Amino acid sequence: MHISVFGLGYVGAVTAGCLAARGHHVRGVDVSSAKVEDLNRGKPPIIEPGLEERIATGLQTGRLNATTAADEAVKTTKVSLVCVGTPSTVSGSLDLTFVRQVTQQITEAVRAKKESHALVFRSTMLPGSTRSMVDEYARDLVDTGQLAVYYYPEFLREGSAVGDFDTPSLSVTGSIDGHPPSGNGELWFDPDTSAVSWETAEMLKYACNAFHATKVAFANEIGRLGKGLNVDATEVMRLLCRDTRLNVSPYYLRPGNPFGGSCLPKDVRALVHRARQAGASVPLLESLLPSNERHLQSLLEMIGASGHRELVILGLSFKSKTDDLRESAMVEVAQHCLGRGYGVRIFDPQLNLAALVGANKRLIDTRMPHLANLLHADLGQALGSRGLIVAAQQVVPAEELAKWLTSDHAILDVNGWTALRQLPCSYHGFCW
Repeated sequence: MHISVFGLGYVGAVTAGCLAARGHHVRGVDVSSAKVEDLNRGKPPIIEPGLEERIATGLQTGRLNATTAADEAVKTTKVSLVCVGTPSTVSGSLDLTFVRQVTQQITEAVRAKKESHALVFRSTMLPGSTRSMVDEYARDLVDTGQLAVYYYPEFLREGSAVGDFDTPSLSVTGSIDGHPPSGNGELWFDPDTSAVSWETAEMLKYACNAFHATKVAFANEIGRLGKGLNVDATEVMRLLCRDTRLNVSPYYLRPGNPFGGSCLPKDVRALVHRARQAGASVPLLESLLPSNERHLQSLLEMIGASGHRELVILGLSFKSKTDDLRESAMVEVAQHCLGRGYGVRIFDPQLNLAALVGANKRLIDTRMPHLANLLHADLGQALGSRGLIVAAQQVVPAEELAKWLTSDHAILDVNGWTALRQLPCSYHGFCW
């Protein structure tokens, strides 16, 4: 396939060289004549292992060249990949000047050649950016089917970008409708590319980078604290990564309920307190509890905005399949709403008040001595004929819930219980 790659910086140069190595005919495009001349002489614009060989082979076979003529590049290709930079402004916002310029050049050239074309953004852009570019420069082309637009984020690590391109750890394609590319799209996308919406693909790129930054900052804070306590933090982190069930896994990476229970809040507090005693600065660790509290406040705000004055909580404990109420977000939700005059009903088959002992019993005796009056053993009584159902846990099958729902019920899904979307009442997701 004939492909033009706009922007011969880090991502563009790697993309151009590797696509040529796959057998495509690639025209690199850049406003810098120096970059274009260097690439046409076989000199990569960046230092990256394996890239010089890819570029040399592409030039020798006639499958790779570069130009400053954007319109000519679009005219002679079927696909244009946008790989220009998106730097930060002084205020920290994203500067899309280069993307806008290139998008305008490409769309004008597509109109002029009057043939179908594909525009593929690889530049890192915030959610909504691709849609904004389409609305501003290409709405007519997209609506008539002359231009197909995709967002195809790159996950290339400097120093191993060629290998990452050849065998990507993650590959996602964003399209206008979330469907995979039609026609010959598989020729330039990776075979196992997941198809999602533009915004999902854009957000994924930022989520990945933020997660990587979080991991680095976390390891460094554990390192600083360990150093102050004469602990080998390198060994701690090595052992931490051996746990692939909880630590290095998708287990906790699910948006939903604020964390609670007998371990996480208590242990984060203790670790932060000890860091202060040791004089170690750990701002990431210090932010965990305030972030968790803000997440709870967001849930309370959604409850308040629902307009319902009756609340039904499905699952009071901090997680499913347990009766542990310590630092449970749903206990906080119940207390908050009771204090503001809501009618509150609770259904949690795991809870047996007569069997509560120790810290669990003390918490109920001091925080919710009236829990017995709120807790219903019968699902129908708990649901009643109206109210906002805060579904914190999957305490009963969804089809059982459906038997008792009325048009005066609404569901606020806290933990991604997908079956609730099909129930005969208004549905609202907490984080989706």
